[in-house]
Amino acid sequence: MTRHFLNLSDAGADGLAAIINDAMARKEARAGWPKGKIDADAPLDGRVLAMVFEKNSTRTRTSFDVGIRQLGGSSVILDGSSSQLGRGESIADTARVLSRMADAIMIRTNDHAKIEEMAHYASIPVINGLTDASHPCQIVADLETVIEHGKALPGLDVAWLGDGNNVLSSIIEAAGLLRFNVRCGCPEGYDPDPAFVAAARERGARIEIVRDAADAARGADVIVTDTWVSMGQDHAEAKIAAMMPYQVNEALMAHAKADALFLHCLPAHRGEEATDAVLDGPQSAIWDEAENRIHAQKSVMLWCFGLI
Repeated sequence: MTRHFLNLSDAGADGLAAIINDAMARKEARAGWPKGKIDADAPLDGRVLAMVFEKNSTRTRTSFDVGIRQLGGSSVILDGSSSQLGRGESIADTARVLSRMADAIMIRTNDHAKIEEMAHYASIPVINGLTDASHPCQIVADLETVIEHGKALPGLDVAWLGDGNNVLSSIIEAAGLLRFNVRCGCPEGYDPDPAFVAAARERGARIEIVRDAADAARGADVIVTDTWVSMGQDHAEAKIAAMMPYQVNEALMAHAKADALFLHCLPAHRGEEATDAVLDGPQSAIWDEAENRIHAQKSVMLWCFGLI
């Protein structure tokens, strides 16, 4: 059966843990190496990854491209505007064609239904590089970063500040799988997806939604935020006004544990969702988090090929 990675639950708790462990081991094994050097085992030698971008990208594009090269494979990049997808070719037909020309597909798009359709018609693994509903690859890197900084996941208290967006949905999904807790500090009208919340609660995670930013941050092991206005969203001014009480600044960080980490998937709108003092401060792990996208993507690909 073809393994797709559309959400974290596709891998399940054991699969997700194996992906994270593999990512950490591969990172350690190549410490100090040039970025373009192939891993010693070259597990994806000869494999081709087709990357489809309908949304702009820096970290996803670079990490998958470098990642597949480090695994011994190669990549082909298709942008929506310069491929037939941008001229009306269906997702189904694109999936069928790419299945004949590549060994896996990574797609970064808006509507989650598109990636589900791609997976339905593809005969090769399809990986979610981001949709409006979820961002599972980002969360693999986030959890790797948290563990590297000495924090165990079971029982971990994560505080989210701001918009209840796709990144938060995947954090909540991970909480259900790996048994940690999330307090969501969100303004009225910007709550996380209730389906992800319900599923995580059914698995035993404590998912709370609070309106006071200090309450969300109080005693947290990890503070996480993200850009408030995503690409293509309207009504930016009203949304930013609603979000400003949830800005992560030094005063808000003081409510968390003294050794709390700060995470942000980037790009950051400095002075909006977080201040420079936090982004560049001693508790920030955002550059480790960004680097770990490479190692996370590699292990996601290996899981899809049944190699871990």
